[in-house]
Amino acid sequence: MSTDTEAEYIAALTNLHRGLDRQGPGDADFARNIMGNLSTLPRKPRIADLGCGSGASALLLAQHYQSPVRAVDASAVFIEELKVRARQAGLEHLIIPIHGNMAKLDWSAASVDLLWSEGAAYNLGFEQALTAWRPLLATNGIAVISEMSWFRDNVPEAAVSYWQSAYPKMGTEAENIARAHRSGFSVLSTHQLPSQAWWVNYYGPLCDRMQQIEPTPVVEAVIRETQEEIQLFDQFSDFYGYTFYILQAA
Repeated sequence: MSTDTEAEYIAALTNLHRGLDRQGPGDADFARNIMGNLSTLPRKPRIADLGCGSGASALLLAQHYQSPVRAVDASAVFIEELKVRARQAGLEHLIIPIHGNMAKLDWSAASVDLLWSEGAAYNLGFEQALTAWRPLLATNGIAVISEMSWFRDNVPEAAVSYWQSAYPKMGTEAENIARAHRSGFSVLSTHQLPSQAWWVNYYGPLCDRMQQIEPTPVVEAVIRETQEEIQLFDQFSDFYGYTFYILQAA
C-alpha cells in the first residue's frame, strides 16, 4: 500500500468511527469492575490511557479515580472529540489530551502508576508495546491492556486464515502471558470481554454508522472489510476476542 493510499484508507477508517462512543469493543461496567479491584494503586494514581480514541476509557478513569489522565491518540480527530466529551462530562480539568505517537512517549521513567490501553497495543504488537511502555511504570505500577487473543486451540480454519492476514502476531492467552513476563511484568489476572459487549457497544453502533456515512470507493472498501470482520465474529466469537491482561511491573 502506497503512502498516499494508506493515508486515504486511515482517513476513511477514522471517518467511519467518527462520532461513535467507542472505536473498538469495550464495556463501561466491565472496565469499572477491573478498576474496583486494583487495590494496590495510590489513592490518586498517575494515569495514562494509550490509544484512547475519543475517550470512553479515559473519561471512566478520570471519573473513577478523580485523578488526571494523560490520554494519547494518533488521531487528531478523536483527540478533538475527547476534548468535547470531557467538557460535556465536566471532566475537562482531569483530562490531558495528547495528539501523539504512543510508541514514542518522551515521559520520565516511572511516571505512571496505572497504564490503561484498550485495543491499541496491536498497532505495535503486544510484546513490543509492553516492552516500550514498561519503563513508564512506577515500582509495582499496574498496566491494564486488552489484546486480541485466541481462547481455544481448535480454531476453525476460516478464523485462523482471516487473522493470520489481519493480525499475524495474534497469540493465545498463554502466549500473551509469556510475552508479558518477558517484557518485565507479572500477570495478576486475565478477563475475557463478553461477546455481548462487542455487539451492543461497538458493532451495533458501527453498523448504524455505515448506513449514514457518505460512500466513496475507499469508504466502501473499508465498510466491506468491516462487514467481513463482523460476519466472522458472528460465527466464531467463542474462539477469539479481547482478553484484558492485568499486569504489574515486576
